[in-house]
Amino acid sequence: MSDPEVLYETVIEGGKHWSFTASRGTLVRLIDVEGGTNVGMLFYNPQNPLERYNAPDTLKCQHTFRLTRGHCLYSDMGRIFCSIVTDSVGWHDTVAGNANRALVAERWGIKTYQDHKNDWTQNGHDAFMVEGGKYGLGRRDLAANVNWFSKVAPADDGALAFDPANSPAGSSVDLRFEMNTLVLMHTCPHPMNPAAEYPRNPVGVEFRKADPVTADDYCLNFRPENGRGFQNNAIYHLCGADGGRHSC
Repeated sequence: MSDPEVLYETVIEGGKHWSFTASRGTLVRLIDVEGGTNVGMLFYNPQNPLERYNAPDTLKCQHTFRLTRGHCLYSDMGRIFCSIVTDSVGWHDTVAGNANRALVAERWGIKTYQDHKNDWTQNGHDAFMVEGGKYGLGRRDLAANVNWFSKVAPADDGALAFDPANSPAGSSVDLRFEMNTLVLMHTCPHPMNPAAEYPRNPVGVEFRKADPVTADDYCLNFRPENGRGFQNNAIYHLCGADGGRHSC
């Protein structure tokens, strides 16, 4: 089966940030153009931003430490923002969080926008703050984020290790949005990246129309909990979400 038509595409340079609202039924493909990129991402309900991505619930209800094909990304109200329908990488981090200004300054030095323009050293925390501010979101609205294309694995003693070779050039992951979702994203370095130079790896972003969810859908059936999550979404949409005419 061929891919659906690309409706919009762009490339976000490394060390930058962006945001968009993905409508229910949208497929967003992220592409690691050069290899070794990191894409920090947060999700919110645009109709009620108090509903946002919940990393602990996402991991524990699917009995996993990593994200890959079949996994769904849950809100703190038990609904599914998006599902991972294809994934060529196999491991995406959602436990290590964000780099902040102090960490970036210590590891790669301070380069301000005023002095270095587009070569400044932005950090993930401030990137989320800038994008969230466009929608009235602030520091208290930040949550534990996803780091697409990054792998952080535990050793036998529990220590976490970052794998710089996790994502080769051309790797991709497809996200099918199951409800209208406000997405904040950045391409700033992973907080555990040991690179000597500030990483500036770009990511390609493609928007398509997703195929409808069927009864044999892989994500729907990946875990029994996912079936309940999709049911929560169905009730939400029945009751007037996304501009519907019903009310509950």
